[in-house]
Amino acid sequence: MTTTYLFLMIAGLGLFAFFLSFQRTAQYNGPKRLQSLPHHYASLTAVWTAFPAVLLMLVWAVIEPGYLQQQIITNLPAEIAGQSSDVIGLYLNKVHLSIENKMVDSDPVIQSLVVAYEKAALNSRYLNTAMVLVLCLGGIVAGLSRILFKVHARVGIEQLLKAFLMLCSGVAIVTTIGIVLSVMFEAIRFFNAVSVFDFIFGTAWSPQTSIRIDQVGSSGSFGAVPLFLGTMLISLIAMFIAVPVGLMTAIYLSEYATPKFRLMAKPALEVLAGIPTVVYGFFAALTVAPFIRDVGESIGLSVASESALAAGIVMGVMIIPFVSSLSDDVIKAVPQSMRDGSLALGATQSETIKKVIIPAALPGIVGSVLLAASRAIGETMIVVMAAGLAANLTINPLEAVTTVTVQIVTLLTGDQEFDSPKTLAAFALGLMLFVTTLLLNVIALHVVRRYREQYE
Repeated sequence: MTTTYLFLMIAGLGLFAFFLSFQRTAQYNGPKRLQSLPHHYASLTAVWTAFPAVLLMLVWAVIEPGYLQQQIITNLPAEIAGQSSDVIGLYLNKVHLSIENKMVDSDPVIQSLVVAYEKAALNSRYLNTAMVLVLCLGGIVAGLSRILFKVHARVGIEQLLKAFLMLCSGVAIVTTIGIVLSVMFEAIRFFNAVSVFDFIFGTAWSPQTSIRIDQVGSSGSFGAVPLFLGTMLISLIAMFIAVPVGLMTAIYLSEYATPKFRLMAKPALEVLAGIPTVVYGFFAALTVAPFIRDVGESIGLSVASESALAAGIVMGVMIIPFVSSLSDDVIKAVPQSMRDGSLALGATQSETIKKVIIPAALPGIVGSVLLAASRAIGETMIVVMAAGLAANLTINPLEAVTTVTVQIVTLLTGDQEFDSPKTLAAFALGLMLFVTTLLLNVIALHVVRRYREQYE
């Protein structure tokens, strides 16, 4: 039985155990009262039925490939089994290719190994199915039998739920640690070849390296200052547009707009967040960038066809919903009693918003701005299509620049070898970007905690 059918069988037996246990406990009329409600016993019985079987399937999925490969090695002829591991590996690959492509190999040895593999795989499936079925039936019997005893099923279910929630939290934490460590290890390999000082403070970025040592530019230049300067320049332009517009929009929708207008305007505004970034990139490259170039040339300015200003403006429009929607929710969450108290003391509505509501909602507003900043720093498509790939060391928004994320994509695009500084530079850039985002988070948390203590 395949894995899919096994999961369906376990799910069916789990549901059967749930309803059978629920019916039995609901009709229980013994001398003593049950310690928990019927659905607690039913849920616990279903868990006893399904969880051990699923755990067995996961363990079996881990050990089965090794078992099947060992069966192939066992059936190798003596003259082949005594040869090097490379020769044995070649035969193993031929067997796997024959099975995956459903082709008959001309070599009789491969044919016999394929037959042995398929026989072992069939026996493995039969054994796995039998063990899963035994565990499920055993779980049903154990669950129904323990109903007659003084079992606190509710406590057991709550403990299982607590363990499941802890497992989910642990998965998130372990995933984060794994990502950080994987990036860090590759970045360390890069810094073994390139000086950390040259990377952080270097002003020339040209990661192209040649295959032969005698070729020009074989060493490459890995100064990341132009990349981070371009990232900050585009992000600042985007934030100068998104934060004022988004915050003013949130204030209007939450404090001045009628409920009917708010009901129509807020979903329409949030549509901006659902537009694919490649569409924004096309809009920036085909509409905004030429318009800025034409306007600049009309007043005597030299504007590049791909500029940081075009990318920043379009990116700012894209992240307006992140600021406006979250800030609107936060402002709406400010207690009405604070508004009423300010108005009762004689303050106008605008004074109430400025002196009471905005300070009270400041932690949430800072969070929305931080989310928008993270979105701007991590954007790629708009920068590629509107700002270009040139790593220019400039703060002129009318010139072409590039960002860290764009260079990471460029370095890892296509077939790459993870032994050259050119490819490993992407991990160093990712590590620096992670550190930058972490510092932004620390600053934002400091602001949030300071004002939260003041207004709560």
